[in-house]
Amino acid sequence: MAKRVRDSQLESRASREKLEARGKPYYRSIAQGLHLGYRKNKTGGNWVVRQYVGHEEYKVETIAHADDKLDADGERVLNFWQAQEWARGMHRRVSETSAGPALTVRLVLDEYLAAREAANLRDDGYRLKQHVLSLPIADRLLEKLDGSELSQWRANLGTKGLKPATVVRIATDFKAALNAAIVRHSKRLPGNFPLEVKNGLRALRAAAPAARSLQVLPDADIRAVLAASADVDAEGDWGGDLHMLFVMLAATGARFSQVARLTVADVQVEQGRIMVPVSFKGQGEKATTHTARRVGADVLALIKPALAGRKGHEPLLRRPRWRQTGPATWIKDSRGPWINASELSRPWRAVRIKAELSADVVPYAFRHSSIVRGLREGLPVRLVAAQHDTSSAMIEKHYAAYIVDAMDELAGRAVVPLLSAPVAPLTQVDAA
Repeated sequence: MAKRVRDSQLESRASREKLEARGKPYYRSIAQGLHLGYRKNKTGGNWVVRQYVGHEEYKVETIAHADDKLDADGERVLNFWQAQEWARGMHRRVSETSAGPALTVRLVLDEYLAAREAANLRDDGYRLKQHVLSLPIADRLLEKLDGSELSQWRANLGTKGLKPATVVRIATDFKAALNAAIVRHSKRLPGNFPLEVKNGLRALRAAAPAARSLQVLPDADIRAVLAASADVDAEGDWGGDLHMLFVMLAATGARFSQVARLTVADVQVEQGRIMVPVSFKGQGEKATTHTARRVGADVLALIKPALAGRKGHEPLLRRPRWRQTGPATWIKDSRGPWINASELSRPWRAVRIKAELSADVVPYAFRHSSIVRGLREGLPVRLVAAQHDTSSAMIEKHYAAYIVDAMDELAGRAVVPLLSAPVAPLTQVDAA
């Protein structure tokens, strides 16, 4: 409840009797942009409200009679305190009407998802709809939402059988939506709301890196997966499209969303590299639009046929589309770009089984393996981060163990014998 404002001239009937009658009201500021006024007439006075409407303009409205002659009834006749509350209520209703609908979790999530769809970004809707919009928290006003409620919501996700990584992804998406609302509706939200979001959805302490370690595959396993993808491609009549996608994921270490956006012009055969579009992750404008990734001659040899006779703006990677013509009959209907990572679910399962990999291994293993390969080869962390369109801080946080191993190996190369020098072989000299 707003703090009541006192005024010795207007509070009581006796003090108002001492004021001179005039057309201009006696005003008292009771909130920013809001004044309660008393217009003194010859036979009593009226309460007026003055509200700031912008552009140096005010709206003045008479709300009731003052209790100069009659006792206050809370409707037509008001005392000073009742008039003050009436003015605040009027101001609040006007503000809510001009500002738009009430800010609820549902409203800001709808705004967030609509903005991402308009920008053609990754589709987060199905997760947020299932785990946020279908719950009572969706109808909570943002001004009433606190950190403890957000923390409890995230804790409840862990009881639904979701993997820890999935919980983190959903919470991250939810936090991004709330942060977007803070930027969009900053004037309508309490000053402490950003802190509530930060504390309520604070990143949890990192778990043991066992799960990520399972995704780091040796080069031999990577080759086995790619060989299996070629077999699955042929068996499923993919026309080479499935195999090429997996090869590009392995060769670049990029995310699916980046590889799917590659164009014909992004392949620079003479330079032996592929210009990978930067990801949509993070905030703000990126300093560049592409990152360069060197690839082997074998990869370029696979790609070259896909470049012939095509324009630079066309998508590099495509896939067949099938149309059902009978209960168990499907025919190729068209060919178009890859759209969503979920398209990999079924073919990846077939590839994984054929390559005899653990059921826990996912396509993102190509990226993890690429990052670790660079670190083990002694590449600087900053270079590995730049090649994979991420930050050095993220590499150091999630791949610290591999950095230590790589640095230890480099340091080992500088070790020389100190207590005994190796015996130098004698060179035989022929007698003259």
